[in-house]
Amino acid sequence: MNGKVYFSDEDRRKARTTDIAEFLRRNGESVRRCGSEYVWLDGSQKVTVRNNVWFSHYEQKGGDAVDFVRKYFDKNYYEAVRMLLGDNFTVRKEKEEKPFILPKPNDSMNRMYAYLLMTRGIDRQILDTFVRNKLIYESADYHNAVFVGYDKDGTPRHAHKRGTVKNNAFKGNVSGSQPQYSFHWNGNSRHIFLFEAPIDLLSFISLHKENWQRHTYASACSVSDRVLFQCLKDNPKLNNVYLCLDNDEAGRTAGRRIQEKLSEMNIRSKILVPKLKDWNEDLLCERNGETVCQELHY
Repeated sequence: MNGKVYFSDEDRRKARTTDIAEFLRRNGESVRRCGSEYVWLDGSQKVTVRNNVWFSHYEQKGGDAVDFVRKYFDKNYYEAVRMLLGDNFTVRKEKEEKPFILPKPNDSMNRMYAYLLMTRGIDRQILDTFVRNKLIYESADYHNAVFVGYDKDGTPRHAHKRGTVKNNAFKGNVSGSQPQYSFHWNGNSRHIFLFEAPIDLLSFISLHKENWQRHTYASACSVSDRVLFQCLKDNPKLNNVYLCLDNDEAGRTAGRRIQEKLSEMNIRSKILVPKLKDWNEDLLCERNGETVCQELHY
C-alpha cells in the first residue's frame, strides 16, 4: 500500500497496548522470563518488558509498544503501528492534512476575561500573566478563549478553543495542532504539573499562587501524556512530576498509566487528586467560602 495509512483511534490504541514479549516471539526474537517481567537483549544491552511497556537499562528510558518498534526496528510511526497490528486494522481514507493557523484575535478580550474571571473564578493577576505572554487571547470569530502552545523555539504549534458563553460546552483544538506542544507554562524549577484542561491548569495555579511562575505546568487537552514527555525532553532539569488529572474514572486510569510509565523511566511522580470532579470545581468552592484546597508540599 502506497502513502500513509490513516488508522482509527482504536487501531492506534491497540498498537500502543500490544504485548511486547508476544510481539518479539512472533518476530523470531528470544525473550527470557524474569519475575513479573521479560528480558530482551538488544546486542549486549538489556531491555525489560512488561505487557506493553519497556525500559532500556543502558539508556535509562522506555515507552509503549509503538515507541519500542520505532526504536529497535527502525520504523516510523505509521510503519510501527502497521507492524504491530499485522493485517488486523481498518484502512480509512487518508485525512487531508490542514495547515496549523491560529484563529484571528479579536480587537478586545472582554468576553474572554469575563468568562475566565467571573464564570471560572481564575485569579486576575495569573490570567494577566498568561495574556502578556501571548498564551491566551480571544478569537474574533466566535469570541472563544484560545489557549496557545509553543515549541521550544517559540513557534505556535497548538491551540485549544473554549466557548465563553455561560453553559456553552464547546471546546476543541484548532486543525493541525500538534498535541505534544499543547498549552503549557515553562518554569525554572524541577517540578512539572500535568492537567487535562487549560482551565484546570489555571484553576490549580489560582489555588496555589505562591511562587507559581517557578514551576512548569502543562495541559494535555485530553488524558494523553504527549505534552508531558515533550516538556521532559525539552527541559532535562524536570525530574519531579505531579499528575493532576480529573477525579473520575478516565482521569484516575490515565494517572496510573502515566505513573507506571514514569516509574519505568526512573522519574519521580505523585498523583494529586482534586476533592471534587476537577480543579475548577475546587476553585469555585473555595471562592464560595468552602474549604477544599489541600496544602501543597514539594
